[in-house]
Amino acid sequence: MSNNFQNQIEAFSNNAAVIDKYKSIREHIHQHPELSFLEEETSSYVQSKLKELNIDFQVIGKTGIQAWIKGKNSSLKTIIVRAELDALPILEETESSFKSQNDGIMHACGHDFHTSILLGCADIWNQLKDEFHGTIKLVFQPGEEKLPGGASILIKEGVLNEPNLDAIIGIHVLPELEAGKIGFKKGQYMASTDEIFIKVVGKGGHGAMPHHTIDPIIISAQFILQAQQIVSRFANPIVPTVLTFGKIESQGGATNVIPSIVEIQGTFRTYNEGWRQKVHHHLEVLAKSLSDFYECQIELNIVIGYPFLNNDEKLTQVLIDNSKNYFQADDIVSLDMRPTADDFAFYSQHKKSCFYRIGVGNKAKGIVYGVHHPKFAIDDAAYSVAIKSLASNVICLLDK
Repeated sequence: MSNNFQNQIEAFSNNAAVIDKYKSIREHIHQHPELSFLEEETSSYVQSKLKELNIDFQVIGKTGIQAWIKGKNSSLKTIIVRAELDALPILEETESSFKSQNDGIMHACGHDFHTSILLGCADIWNQLKDEFHGTIKLVFQPGEEKLPGGASILIKEGVLNEPNLDAIIGIHVLPELEAGKIGFKKGQYMASTDEIFIKVVGKGGHGAMPHHTIDPIIISAQFILQAQQIVSRFANPIVPTVLTFGKIESQGGATNVIPSIVEIQGTFRTYNEGWRQKVHHHLEVLAKSLSDFYECQIELNIVIGYPFLNNDEKLTQVLIDNSKNYFQADDIVSLDMRPTADDFAFYSQHKKSCFYRIGVGNKAKGIVYGVHHPKFAIDDAAYSVAIKSLASNVICLLDK
């Protein structure tokens, strides 16, 4: 990257007035959160900011937005940068001055931060458009937090149909990482995720006479325990696999009453698509064998979620190397694989991609709560770092 680009990006991201502007944008979005695929006001607000910057845009996927910043030789190469618009069904428990005004809805995953950072980067990229070659495409995506995932919908609507699309970049907050640091993981990074719903229909009755019942409690326990053996006995130990059941609930039942129905909910996560399909098959076989053995009905519904997220190794290394021009070596962190999921994974299955992390934590200030927590917060020091990192990384890719 030329010294001119570097100097302008450094000056922009270190400008207190600039940081205050995009911090206030994040705070506005945070105060007015909207759930997945319902982000109408958020989308309108982002559109108004793009208009202020004189950046051309189109609505996609009802509440999503795609916008373009075209440099010289705009068809030469395109880099897509994605941010998310949706919030979570969480009641905020912080005492911030910009606390959510929509009860039970909170930006507890940093999507408000990602959107404000992308707008800030759009500002500096738009100022530099006569100096770089190619096109930067901004994607403000709906519905990351809810299946089937806004990414899958936008892909179907053609968001990737750009001439000479070279790469897709995304950032995400990481509260476990102190503000001032950025984190990268080459190759496989985040897991696929599927939701599992089981309904065991037996025959209820008196707890003192189980021989007259078909006990769905016992059958459910067998299902849960034997399902765990799929992981412990069938999974290749080098392929990370997580199978968790987080809810089991009977319809009725008491100390001396066997219910007729038990419902179970869980999640399955892994990093291998072939193994993912095998586990689905094992669960189906298990459900049938137990239903045959106990002469009951077991309804199994596996809702297919996001695939695993893969960061292109060469692309990620380019971004790591570029980051060394802006940050100290100790501030560039190598991350471990993470079994959480993000629908950015859909993009990574189609084009070379990099999804990396911005540290937002600050233990000294008590900013220690993870994403999806009602006390989630972001340290102000993260704004400058995020804008500097994302703005420079995208220019670096266009400059290659």
